[in-house]
Amino acid sequence: MALRIIFMGTPDFSVPSLVALISAGHEIIACYSQPPRPAGRRGLELKKSPVHAKAEELGIPVFTPENFKSEDEKKKFKALDADVAIVIAYGLLLPKAILDAPRLGCYNGHASLLPRWRGAAPLQRAIMAGDIETGVNIMKMDVGLDTGSVALSQMLSITKNMTVGELHDALSQVTADLMVKAASDLEEGRIVLKEQSKEGVLYASKIDKSESRIDWSKPAQEVHNHIRGLSPFPGAWCEMQLGGKLQRVKVINSEVASGTGVAGKIFDDLTICCGEGAVKLTRVQRAGKQAQSANEFLRGNKVEAVL
Repeated sequence: MALRIIFMGTPDFSVPSLVALISAGHEIIACYSQPPRPAGRRGLELKKSPVHAKAEELGIPVFTPENFKSEDEKKKFKALDADVAIVIAYGLLLPKAILDAPRLGCYNGHASLLPRWRGAAPLQRAIMAGDIETGVNIMKMDVGLDTGSVALSQMLSITKNMTVGELHDALSQVTADLMVKAASDLEEGRIVLKEQSKEGVLYASKIDKSESRIDWSKPAQEVHNHIRGLSPFPGAWCEMQLGGKLQRVKVINSEVASGTGVAGKIFDDLTICCGEGAVKLTRVQRAGKQAQSANEFLRGNKVEAVL
């Protein structure tokens, strides 16, 4: 018998799970997503989230409350009479009244191997920390921050040059597949929950714009991890002196390279010395321009200094 599901999600990451649950035969009775946000050059138009847009395309009712503080919102949620709520990158904290409303509770697909990287930015923090593996946990939610008991897990390797964009796409599909299995286990009454370890807890705080600037005084591996952990968004950046002017350049891809010298010293192939070792920039983007390979960039620019 198909489950009656409330789906709660906001970004692109969540969309494959919504589609996969429908394809598996479950009934999505409503979608909850973050409210439309200002978009466009002047911020005059409101843009719906990817989940909101997909749900409307599929004919699913969409609700976009700012929060769940009001009793009316709690009653509206409970009145949907769902078997379960599936939560994937929704972006709002759920109070106990919401967590307890569905018959089977609320289950979250979280992109880390809990308890490592609880919180808002687990993909970015895993790469920036130099982790060589991550994964997805499906957990039954409680009132803590990603502290619920785990039902299913799947590991994924992080390769040495993988960016957060590439990891995002891979884990999005892993989450969808694993959530379908979790829904099947719930439907058949065979879900098994295991408490998270109290050891190894790390918090993945939200990425702040102030973290984006590259610090060439750090070791090459840390600089490389920083670049790929922020690529493509928000993007790690530095300033380059081009034609006598300092210009901001975002680094899309890099690799650890050989090279010695003072931090910030630049070689002809766009290899930059770090505090230890060097990093080669392989794809970059000037402000307001298209991304280019290092070779394309160097054909049109003479880099005099890197800061």
